[in-house]
Amino acid sequence: MSITMKNHTVRFPSLAAGALCVLLGSGAAAQGLRLSNSLGPAPAAGAAAAAIAPASTQQADYIVAIVNSEPITNSEVNLRADRAAQQIAQQGAAQPPRDLLLRQVLSRLINEKAQLQQAVEAGIKIDEATIDQAEENVARQNNTDLAGLHRRMKADGVSLERFRFDLRNQLMLLRLRERDVESRVRVTDQDIDQFIREQQTSDDAQGAQINLQHVLVLVPESANPQQIAALQARAQGIADRAKGGADFAVLARENSDAPEGRSGGLLGLRPADRYPGLFLEATNNLPVGGIVGPVRSPAGFHILKVVERQNGSGIPTQVTQNHARHILLRPTAQMSEAAAIARLADFKRRVAAGQAEFDALAKEFSVDGSAKQGGDLGWANPGQFVPEFEEAIEALKPGQVSDPVVSRFGVHLIQLLERREHTLNQREQRDMVRAAAREKKLEEAYTTWAQELRGRAYVELREVPQ
Repeated sequence: MSITMKNHTVRFPSLAAGALCVLLGSGAAAQGLRLSNSLGPAPAAGAAAAAIAPASTQQADYIVAIVNSEPITNSEVNLRADRAAQQIAQQGAAQPPRDLLLRQVLSRLINEKAQLQQAVEAGIKIDEATIDQAEENVARQNNTDLAGLHRRMKADGVSLERFRFDLRNQLMLLRLRERDVESRVRVTDQDIDQFIREQQTSDDAQGAQINLQHVLVLVPESANPQQIAALQARAQGIADRAKGGADFAVLARENSDAPEGRSGGLLGLRPADRYPGLFLEATNNLPVGGIVGPVRSPAGFHILKVVERQNGSGIPTQVTQNHARHILLRPTAQMSEAAAIARLADFKRRVAAGQAEFDALAKEFSVDGSAKQGGDLGWANPGQFVPEFEEAIEALKPGQVSDPVVSRFGVHLIQLLERREHTLNQREQRDMVRAAAREKKLEEAYTTWAQELRGRAYVELREVPQ
């Protein structure tokens, strides 16, 4: 089956495996969280297993490896490998040799086992209310309700107990990663500059495209110096009005002698090499939204505005922004996470029934710094919030209120107010690059952390999985 997430589709061998990625969001996966491709047998023994494994998953099987005191069985490796092979087949890729696949799966299981044990030792717990919410999120992301989700799980041969067990494990891994990795990653200006240099020198940077808006004041070939001066003054006046904030499209319709002037002067998004060299030279150092002119050519005087850039380097120039507000509750000794979820669910019911205003509830109850503004977060670019928050916003239509959303900051109730397309200026592009650079550093930090954690674990390889 396939599940669409944001701008791409990921295929999984079963609903349960795919659901985990949908729950955690594409951002979480990209940041380095290693999601399970299968719902293999639960741990059979050990501290972590005793804390989180359902009894029905215990199996008698020969042991292929020990991680600290916890065994990994041959059937566990084979079931995970079967799921991985299914996924590879669905993607149309060539199957690796079975013995190589088994070794790779075993290595991943060892890593996961060590991390889950670390999570248990760190006291990380996921309560039933959080799993309930995660299960509802999975259903919603797959365009169904809980009953529909359970039917699809049954068709995939996955029990509800097995499914919730894996949700709990993946959430534990995410919380551990947030605590031990994400909280320690910092991005400096030097990191941003380095990331930009790397992107600009990549092969993809050859695909740069640009969209310009244009006003032409035509100069006839027979014009004398006085006429040319007058036309230049006219062009300068148009440029001054544009730079002063006048609507460029209106200026183009009213003043441009070029054919596209009737449609607001847009020349359209096209590869940079399809623009005149004069236009590229004039706009080369302009940010999106920047205006230059008048620029003289044999045809006359040009005023140019940079509407959009797609530089081929992965640095966006135009994004969809969301304007949202939220109420944040943080679990405490007096209020559990489950109680916070229940309280926010009641807030949602009251808002829907017209018994309360969202901003009033935010001012009274939210513990976020935005409480004084009624929870208003302003316009936000993609990637500005944690993945769970981003996923919830993307699922909303303007005016809608989410179900309670759990993140590392607490429990949120989110209302989407508006959505718009926005062209980024240079500062905003740099902020977007900061987020991308952080993702890169997170991936590197996660890899190092996972290797160190495995290095500290006692791993005994007993038998070759078959």
